[in-house]
Amino acid sequence: MGDTYIVFVQTEERFLDIPYHRCRVGLNHLAFCATSRQHVDDLTKKLEEKGIPILDKDQHPFAGGYDHYAFTLRIQTE
Repeated sequence: MGDTYIVFVQTEERFLDIPYHRCRVGLNHLAFCATSRQHVDDLTKKLEEKGIPILDKDQHPFAGGYDHYAFTLRIQTE
């Protein structure tokens, strides 16, 4: 939105001795605003077509115990 942007930087090898865990200090999740429920549905479909699993699929699109219409995914790098 406007001048907002996101930069992802790979962690340097020397800092990889402690593996990532979502409850540790650091990035837990990113949330983005969609323009509509249809936008969420379209993005969900595109991700699934690329083989990216939607987490908590049995609760989708209201996973996480919130009233937000959303999808949750995990992107893991190796």
